[in-house]
Amino acid sequence: MRAVIQRVSRASITVDNDVISAIENGLLVLLGIEDADGKEDIEWLSKKITNLRIFNDDEGIMNRSILDVDGNIIVVSQFTLHALTKKGNRPSYIKASKPEIAIPLYEAFVQKIEEDLGKKVGTGVFGADMKVDLLNDGPVTILIDTKHRE
Repeated sequence: MRAVIQRVSRASITVDNDVISAIENGLLVLLGIEDADGKEDIEWLSKKITNLRIFNDDEGIMNRSILDVDGNIIVVSQFTLHALTKKGNRPSYIKASKPEIAIPLYEAFVQKIEEDLGKKVGTGVFGADMKVDLLNDGPVTILIDTKHRE
């Protein structure tokens, strides 16, 4: 699994002119899934995201997690995170999982992060044309790949 985590002051997801998810003060997580991903990736990534100390403490130092600040999360599936760009100018998405594999893993990840966060998280709509609006706070943007844990 590959995730882009952005600390946001606000974020929302719109599909067909309807806002389906919106948060203030939290994280927008763009999640890419490949066939090699499984339960261990879900568990490790969820714990890593919910415990990342990327929110400021009283001294302005990034020392608090999303749990510490009682923040919110939106998780959006994004197959383009697995784009291969070595050859030519048109990215290949061959490493990104097809929906029959990706959807159950995405849903399991959302369930796990809700469990670790202790509350409901916002989501996008798998496969939909989504409009993502966000105000990146910092900016703080972190890339995590579960295949590079060590």
